[in-house]
Amino acid sequence: MASTSSRIGRCVAGFFVVALCGCTDYVKKTDFDAAITELRNNDQKQQQEIDAITQEMHTKFAQYDTQITAMQGRISVDTIAHFDTNQSTLRDEDKQRLDEFAKVMRDHHSGAVITAEGFADPSGSASQNQKLALKRAEAVRDYLIQTGGLNAEQVRAVGYGEAKNRQVVKGATGDKGLPNRRVALVTDFAGST
Repeated sequence: MASTSSRIGRCVAGFFVVALCGCTDYVKKTDFDAAITELRNNDQKQQQEIDAITQEMHTKFAQYDTQITAMQGRISVDTIAHFDTNQSTLRDEDKQRLDEFAKVMRDHHSGAVITAEGFADPSGSASQNQKLALKRAEAVRDYLIQTGGLNAEQVRAVGYGEAKNRQVVKGATGDKGLPNRRVALVTDFAGST
């Protein structure tokens, strides 16, 4: 009888040891709730920043024919700069817009990452348009860094060439293709403080 109760006692003790050892990877409810609250607060803060810059850009760029689109964690400023056919030189009328954009970013959102997206109209070959689109994006990136005072690690450039799904006026070239020969800026706030 003593050996049976001894075995039962050891089994019960063994059960508690296994149960307690298995609980080491669990998170306390208070720690979990605190982490969720912090994540929600960060999301809310990021959304407030996006709303603020969207409003400021709408105000600043209202005088231009610029479309501003808020996406999840990002803001896209379309048609920030246009280019002449087969050119990647910034026009004087676009420099003022870029100056205002750089000022907003420097003053209020220095941690955001900006991508200059270059485009071309379909008048050249696909490879030529890809290279030209990248040169246009690089021209805007370089201007934002050298003249606008933005950090070089903060601004990047990509070229999309004559991407058909991104053309403003489908297939247009020459004077009618000016809306296609552009650079758009996408501002990414993910990870910024």
